[in-house]
Amino acid sequence: MQSSQLLIIGGGPGGYVAAIRAAQLGIQTILVEGENVGGTCLNVGCIPSKALIHAADEFHKLSRYGAESPMGIQAHSPSIDIVRTIAWKDGIVNRLTGGVAALLKKNGVQVVKGWARIIDGKTVEVMNAPAAQGGSGLRISCEHLLLATGSEPVELPFMPFGGRVISSTQVLSPDNLPETLAVVGAGYIGLELGMAYRKLGVKVCIVEAQDRILPAYDAELAKPVLAALKTLGVSLHLSCRVLGVDDAGSLRIKDSQDKESALAVDQVLVAVGRRARSSGFGLDSLLLDMNGPAVQIDDQCRTSMRDVWAIGDLTGEPMLAHRAMAQGEMVAELIAGKHRRFVPASIPAVCFTDPEIVVAGLTPDEAKTAGVDAISASFPFSANGRAMTLESTDGFVRVVARRDNHLILGWQAVGRGVSELSAAFSQSLEMGARLEDVAGTIHAHPSLGEAIQEAAMRALGHALHV
Repeated sequence: MQSSQLLIIGGGPGGYVAAIRAAQLGIQTILVEGENVGGTCLNVGCIPSKALIHAADEFHKLSRYGAESPMGIQAHSPSIDIVRTIAWKDGIVNRLTGGVAALLKKNGVQVVKGWARIIDGKTVEVMNAPAAQGGSGLRISCEHLLLATGSEPVELPFMPFGGRVISSTQVLSPDNLPETLAVVGAGYIGLELGMAYRKLGVKVCIVEAQDRILPAYDAELAKPVLAALKTLGVSLHLSCRVLGVDDAGSLRIKDSQDKESALAVDQVLVAVGRRARSSGFGLDSLLLDMNGPAVQIDDQCRTSMRDVWAIGDLTGEPMLAHRAMAQGEMVAELIAGKHRRFVPASIPAVCFTDPEIVVAGLTPDEAKTAGVDAISASFPFSANGRAMTLESTDGFVRVVARRDNHLILGWQAVGRGVSELSAAFSQSLEMGARLEDVAGTIHAHPSLGEAIQEAAMRALGHALHV
C-alpha cells in the first residue's frame, strides 16, 4: 500500500491545480486520473469547443466573401476538410494536456493512471493502474482526500446516447459533418455548438422547452444572439418538448398546443445540461451531506467528513473551470496551514456564442430581488469605433451599481470578443471599485474596453459618446 499526505481523485482543472499548488507548498501529493489529465475542460470541453468554434468562424467568413463584400474581399468556393480541422483541434488539446502533465512532473506530483474507488475517507483503491505503479487493485492511504471528479452530460432517459443521439463529447470529434443536426437545449452549450455547426454548412434546428433561448441569461443579453441565429438560418422550436427519436430516425417534438411533429435530421445533439459525477467511484460509502447529486461543502470546500474536501463541478453550480481552479488552489493552501476562504466577489461566466455574452456579479433584476436600490446603465457598441471596425455593432456593455455610494455590483456584456472584458469586470468587483473609479480610468482608444468606461460614465449621468 502506498501512502500520501494528499490524495486527489480527478485530474481536471481543479484537481491538477490543487496538486501543483500542494506540491509547491511541500505537501506529498498523489493524483489519480483514469484518462488524460486536464479533465473535461481540456480534453472534451472548453478548449476543443473553442477551437472548433474558431475554425467555424473562419470558414464562415470565407463563405460570406463569396458574395460582394463591403471591404472588397472576395473568396470563391471555400471548402473545409473536417478531418484536418479535427486533427488541428486535437493538436491543441495534446499540447495543453502534455503541458499539464509536464507541470505535474516538474513539481513532484505522483500521477497514478487508473480508476479510483473509495474504500473509506482515508483509503482509495485504484483499478487498472499500470504494473509499474502497483498494478490493478493498488491501495493508497492518505491524510487528506480531495474529490475533484467533475461532471458529465445529462442523458435523457427516453433518448440515451448512441447512434444518432450524441453528446457534447461526440459532437466535437466528427468523422464527417452531417447534413442536418437537431440540438436539444438552447442553453450555452447547445447554442455554442449549434452555431458552430451551422457556420460549417450544416442545417441546424434547435429545440427548447422554454419560450426563449438562453433561459438562464438576462433576456436583453440574449436578443443579439437570437438575431444572429436568425441571420444564420438556424430553425428554432421554442416551447417544445422532445418526445424521442422514431424508427425512421426523426426527432419527435410536441409544441405548447400539444401538436406533435417530426424533424428529419441526421443527428441529435442532446445539450440539456451537466450533472455532478458523483457515482461509480464509491462516494456513497462516505455518507457525505449532499445537495442532490452534488457534494455539499462550506466556504473552505470542506465536506461533512473531516479531512475530505470537494471542489469544482462535483459540488454543483456554477460548473466553471476557473471556479474549480480557484477552489483547488485554496484547498492546497488550507492543507498547508494557510488561512483562506472561498468568498469571491465575482465568478464570471462566458457564453461563447456569436456574439459572445459575459456576466459578472449581479444583473439589474438580481439586484432588485436582493432588495438593493441600484442604478444601471448601458453603452451600445454601435457607438464604439473599434466595434465598427470589427463589423460587430450589435450588443452593449452594462454596469449595475448601488445608488447610494456607487459601489459596482455587476457587469454584463454582449458582443464580439467581449469574453476578453471579463477580467476587467471581475477585477473591479473584487477591488470594490465604484463608478467614479472606472469612469476616471483612462481606457485605450480604439478598443472595446472603452465601452466599460462609457457605461460607468453614463451611470453617473455624463456619458460622452452617446
